[in-house]
Amino acid sequence: MTRTPEEVSVAAARAASLPVLDAGIADCFACPRLVAWREEVALTKRAAFRDQHYWGRPVPGFGPADAEIAILGLAPAAHGGNRTGRIFTGDRSGDVLFAALHRAGLANQPTSVSAGDGLALTHLRIFAAVRCAPPDNKPLPSERDTCAPWLHRELELIRPTVRVVVALGAFAWQAWWPAMTHVYGVKPPVPRPKFGHGRLISQPGVPDLLGCFHVSQQNTFTGKLTPAMLDDVFAEAKRLAQI
Repeated sequence: MTRTPEEVSVAAARAASLPVLDAGIADCFACPRLVAWREEVALTKRAAFRDQHYWGRPVPGFGPADAEIAILGLAPAAHGGNRTGRIFTGDRSGDVLFAALHRAGLANQPTSVSAGDGLALTHLRIFAAVRCAPPDNKPLPSERDTCAPWLHRELELIRPTVRVVVALGAFAWQAWWPAMTHVYGVKPPVPRPKFGHGRLISQPGVPDLLGCFHVSQQNTFTGKLTPAMLDDVFAEAKRLAQI
């Protein structure tokens, strides 16, 4: 059981494979505020899910170890990944995301409602900068930094194959730069590039970074992010990954 930032760093560094890393992530208790929130949500539940058992723990990444494309998100949703135990599974954001991935040929089905529903990803792995559901979907900077070693180690383990990182939103975009420096030893450009939908940053020796508006209801319900815009992003990601 991991309970301090120092223990997170040690446990992440020692993970020799993605399954070992995933198990370590799921057993992390290093951020008291996030632990309290994820467990409260799992206990009180949403009325629509009152008969379901909530995962109520940190949510590992999902997808093959030899993925060429990585999707980096913000954090699990309180009644999505925090309920189902799989990132983006069981919430409205995931409905939009997995439908787009299916259209792009990167997922075998267009919906994802539970961790055992048969969903499989191809050429793609999804993970978040923060692994616990945060109150108001807003992790604190200290929580982001405590969780960072899990992200860094995951990137190290998929480094041999990953060619492009799709950052869902500005939080993920900002989380990429220190992770890139830690894993690849490459410093970000100065000034650091601002997030933008469809923005592409290419640097020698590191995966391409491609920005995409987050698949949140706030963006999809208002039309800020449309299915066609998502299709364009994943078509570009496949091109960059040479899939």
